[in-house]
Amino acid sequence: MSERYGLLRYFAGAVAARAGDEMSGPALMLAAFALAGSTADASALLAGITASAALGGPVLGVLLDRAERPGRLLAGALLLHATGLGAVLMGLGRWPFAVTVLVAGVTGLLGPALSGGWTAQLPRVVPDDRLPGANALDAMTFGVAALAGPALAGGVAEALGASTAVVVSVALITLALPAAWLLPARPSPATTRPPPARSPMPPGGHDPCGKRRLPVSRPHRSSSVAGDLLAGARIVAGRPALARATLASVVCCVAQGMLMACVPLLGERVLDGAGHAAVLLSCATLSALVADAALARSPRAISPRTLLWSGALVQAAALGLASASQGRPVVLVVAFLVLGIGEGPQLAALFAVRHREAPERLRSQIFTTGASLKITGFALGAAAGGPLAGRSLSGTLALASGTAALAALVLLAVPTAVTAPAGRDARPE
Repeated sequence: MSERYGLLRYFAGAVAARAGDEMSGPALMLAAFALAGSTADASALLAGITASAALGGPVLGVLLDRAERPGRLLAGALLLHATGLGAVLMGLGRWPFAVTVLVAGVTGLLGPALSGGWTAQLPRVVPDDRLPGANALDAMTFGVAALAGPALAGGVAEALGASTAVVVSVALITLALPAAWLLPARPSPATTRPPPARSPMPPGGHDPCGKRRLPVSRPHRSSSVAGDLLAGARIVAGRPALARATLASVVCCVAQGMLMACVPLLGERVLDGAGHAAVLLSCATLSALVADAALARSPRAISPRTLLWSGALVQAAALGLASASQGRPVVLVVAFLVLGIGEGPQLAALFAVRHREAPERLRSQIFTTGASLKITGFALGAAAGGPLAGRSLSGTLALASGTAALAALVLLAVPTAVTAPAGRDARPE
């Protein structure tokens, strides 16, 4: 019963924190526009708080991995993130705008705590046999947050003002603090079962044939944060399944960033108003939630690798359909529904690969680094897609489709069977 309560508490905290995070971006943009009266200032503020997350993720992950009680460090990061959002709101119209953007940038450094930093703690909440199903449910929390956050930001801003919307986002993140604080501690070395010895050796240092005993391998902890950062980068690059999944997810995020740059124009040209573009995003989020719910019922039915490459191909097909919609609203809505079917299970599969491949001592770093890389890919896609969409909307969507298809090629280019290094078992995909 306590195990079930722990899982419910984990998901309640994850939904609150991630909904507050998804709400904070649109709310800050609306507040900046209302107080400064400039769309350029509003977008600069959002860029500041988003871009810095790519820098803070790896370091935050290392600190979480080195903490005996990572939940308490995570709670501290959430508190500082919420405080930073409040400081940005206070600074709008009172401080020089450059100072406000700087505060937003510092606040954004802690953003990965709400995504990868939180998900990395899931194996301590559920036993191994329940992790695949819990992993699919965890991916659903991102969809719930993506659906609820912007809707709350718009609704509260319309009813009570944009500044109040920022305050509500801060309150949601703060509500997640108890759930983060109470996350389980890292298992102590005494409770961790050592790996079985390869061959029996007497304690004298020699085997019965008189040969010298090989030294016993012990887990190594890097003495510095920089050393752990390097070790984590080697794990991501050196394990083929993890490297493929990471690269493919980043490439898909580039495609998603291109799409996001097209969404306002799609709303304006196809749905008779840029404000109606939120309907399209809601369609994608809803279908992703349905797909994740189906996956949670049978989490082992399809391998993570298959979900990763098929999810990329489904997204490529959806973006191609959007490119060919030619002003037909029904076709565009169908395209976004198909897009969510590809996005949702792909995220759950990415989490499954990270949980399987990441060593315990580097788990948080690998999750937060992956989140940072995805944020960077999304930002690059949006930056490239903006100017291109102004010239050719259908051409930009077609390019996004090709980019998503490239992610599938990344996953399919390397054979499934990978020869493991000596002394290590190959990990099934």
